[in-house]
Amino acid sequence: MLALPPGLDPDLLRSFVLIAEGGSFTRAAQAVGRTQSAVSMQIRRLEEMLGQPLLLRGPRGVEPTPHGAWLLERARRLLAMHDEIFATFRSPAMAGQVRLGTPDDYALRWLPTILARFSESHPAAEVEVTCAPSNELAERLVQGELDLTLLSGGNEPPGFAGRTLWRGALVWVGAAQHATHARRPLPLALAQPRCVWRRAATAALDEAEIPWRLAYTSTSQAGTLAPALAGLAVTVCMPGPLPEGLRTLGPAEGLPPLPEFTIELLSGPPTPLAEALARHIVASVRLDPGLEAASRL
Repeated sequence: MLALPPGLDPDLLRSFVLIAEGGSFTRAAQAVGRTQSAVSMQIRRLEEMLGQPLLLRGPRGVEPTPHGAWLLERARRLLAMHDEIFATFRSPAMAGQVRLGTPDDYALRWLPTILARFSESHPAAEVEVTCAPSNELAERLVQGELDLTLLSGGNEPPGFAGRTLWRGALVWVGAAQHATHARRPLPLALAQPRCVWRRAATAALDEAEIPWRLAYTSTSQAGTLAPALAGLAVTVCMPGPLPEGLRTLGPAEGLPPLPEFTIELLSGPPTPLAEALARHIVASVRLDPGLEAASRL
């Protein structure tokens, strides 16, 4: 009779994912409420079960090995499904309002799926959504106006530890039918001055000694993509599907590489409803195939 392989304990996979994402055994131990030695023991158990090393220390802290990177993508999906199943069957019926903040570029990409799935499992709950730039959302979270928020890494307020959902490099974006990227000074469509993406883009151009000018400013992603689509400017965004007529640009077009950023999920004082919504957000973001392909975690 064929022997079945041992099952993978979700707790082991969760500790592995937290370490690989955060680059730290200490932060992972804090997240799961265990000691660092207990989490280290979990990883040793997982490596023994799979017969391969999964983590090693690199320039950014603890990083996955090639086998670990392969496991990480699949562990995210498995845990997302595990958490959704558990929450659907075990969560008590909850009613009330939960206040969610998100930048508009994240809203269009994930909110339809998040809200639909959350409504199915918590039909009596109401989600109030605020779309605003990341720095404004961080301020609203501090002031108690939001229960949880998505935002771009680099905007976390003091005292709020974000949960990293994704890490990857930004991309340049321009019109598919125009050579706007060849103009000098390079016309840019970017967000307001406090935006960390804007500062990263202009710093990369300055370092590459490429002259630029700010042609368009908008607080929304749609407002920066519109002039790019018209061939009037180039902009930056996270990797993933683009509206028809736009394409990603890079070294082949003479543009410098952009730095990595993260997508963070931050929460205020915990409530059962906010924690339930957070689980749906984590599942939806991590199951996004466009982010999986671009992820550096």
